[in-house]
Amino acid sequence: MEIILKSFNIWREKHLSARQFLLLLAFLAGIGAALAAQFLKWLISEIEFLLTYQFDTTRAQWLYLVYPIIGILLTALFIKYVVKDNIGHGITKILYAISRQRGHIRQHNCWSSVIASSITIGFGGSVGAESPVVLTGAAIGSTLGNTFKLDHRTLMILVGCGASAAIAGIFKAPIAGVVFTLEVLMLDMTMSSIVPLLISALTATCVTYFLTGTEAMFNFHLNAPFVVERIPTSILLGIVCGLLSLYFTRAMSSFEQVFGRINNLYYKVALGGITLAILIYFFPLLYGEGYETISHIINAKSLTDLDRLMNNSLFYGHPELLLLYLSLTILVKVFATTATNGGGGCGGTFAPSLFLGCLMGFVFSCGWNEFHPFDIYLPFQNYALLGMAGLMSGVFHAPLLGVFLIAELTGGYDMFVPLLIVSAVSFITINIFEKHSIYAIRLARRGDLLTHHIDQSILTLMSLESVVEKERPTFSPDTRLGQIVQTISTTEGEDFAVTDRKGTLLGIINLRKIRKFIFRSELYRLYTAEQLMQQPAAVLNVDDTMQSVMDKFQDNDAEVLPVLRANHTFAGFVSKTHVYSSYRQLIKDFSQE
Repeated sequence: MEIILKSFNIWREKHLSARQFLLLLAFLAGIGAALAAQFLKWLISEIEFLLTYQFDTTRAQWLYLVYPIIGILLTALFIKYVVKDNIGHGITKILYAISRQRGHIRQHNCWSSVIASSITIGFGGSVGAESPVVLTGAAIGSTLGNTFKLDHRTLMILVGCGASAAIAGIFKAPIAGVVFTLEVLMLDMTMSSIVPLLISALTATCVTYFLTGTEAMFNFHLNAPFVVERIPTSILLGIVCGLLSLYFTRAMSSFEQVFGRINNLYYKVALGGITLAILIYFFPLLYGEGYETISHIINAKSLTDLDRLMNNSLFYGHPELLLLYLSLTILVKVFATTATNGGGGCGGTFAPSLFLGCLMGFVFSCGWNEFHPFDIYLPFQNYALLGMAGLMSGVFHAPLLGVFLIAELTGGYDMFVPLLIVSAVSFITINIFEKHSIYAIRLARRGDLLTHHIDQSILTLMSLESVVEKERPTFSPDTRLGQIVQTISTTEGEDFAVTDRKGTLLGIINLRKIRKFIFRSELYRLYTAEQLMQQPAAVLNVDDTMQSVMDKFQDNDAEVLPVLRANHTFAGFVSKTHVYSSYRQLIKDFSQE
């Protein structure tokens, strides 16, 4: 294999430019991600059909109390004993790979997320397949780049190509695929980066067209065109979606911490599986991704067509309780999703967000029509779509993604204006309370998050360890001035550490501060390091983020600061000059076309 790769590299260096080769790899990433997306969707549907096709829709099903537990257990065992790596929170892993691993993603992610998520969702896991397949697509892009030993900037572009192709392939939405990568994943994009994304997304869409046809994922027909009178209700729905997004994000984060405190795998499986099973038993709409529910709502001609939403539930035969049933489903959906992933399952929040948004838009419009204020009627099909865009925008902090994804999913381009209104208002609303998306919030807390702000992103890419100067000599407290002068005369730098036998920092000797003693040889045997040292203005810890490092330099007006290890021993010095030099080099790397 190495001989083949070597021969190919020789050929491509002669016949292809680096730019042309990148476009070729983007094309291949698009094909791979699209095939992975379609295989995952097929596998989920087959498993779900085999488990549920014999259900009597008129009564509750006790098997709902069994399937989710089995699915989470099988997934957890597969991950622990076969994959042997954490593959949950797929998009969060991509963000971390971009932030801290220069785009390197382990090869097993090309297939492991597909298998794990199909088991989870097929057995009833209340999550989506999009995040796992996005991780799969990103891993395909990363593997292609690593195979040909490309530089880290190109590697991250290929990761973005795989991710955009995955979104485009699973939703038949090329624009949404590109927008997703720009809004959610990438720190700074140029035209040279966007073209590969477009190629991969279009390739994935065409492959999906070839396999499944050109129809939109949801067959939506606009029966009630947008009118100006509905603008206030669109704004109000945007606010509601923003607040629901906040509830979803905060509740999920809190419930995840409960699972995070459990170390035993089987305890996690038990808590997650039992919680999910009980919720699905009472609210069967929570079973799986929920796309069938969305399709029922946006294609229904009247409210009477939606009685089927209560199939297999204790609410069956009581159409008057539909709004109550859907409202309760909205409230508990976040716990079903978190229980799935927290218990050991594998899935994402794309589908849950679309599901919640659809139900919220439906409930909002029906509630409004019940009271009929200002004689304005709200078509529930339209507002279900608007709710989907609003939740997508709020949960992911990606307003353009919400607009283009819903427009491409449904073919509802005639609703562009209200989609923009709801998405923008939802984003503004949640941004007041929460600055990060549901994917980014975990990384933001650890300081590992890349942002669209170039300064912060460059600092995130830097590591403290890479700028620590470790070669300077240290002095013991009883070291004489004469020996100190002799040592520093042949050493660069102005600051030197005084440590005890264990390496604990006691103080710092600054060359400028002791200059008046250096030229008086009669004092060489009188003064010791302990007498000459001073306490530093501040100290850094090896696990400090670079943003924290820069803040300490600024707050203390210091040029050099010592770094301590976890056991408080001295690790070296960091100079502001060295930090700025590394910063400039990274900017240079990322600005190259």
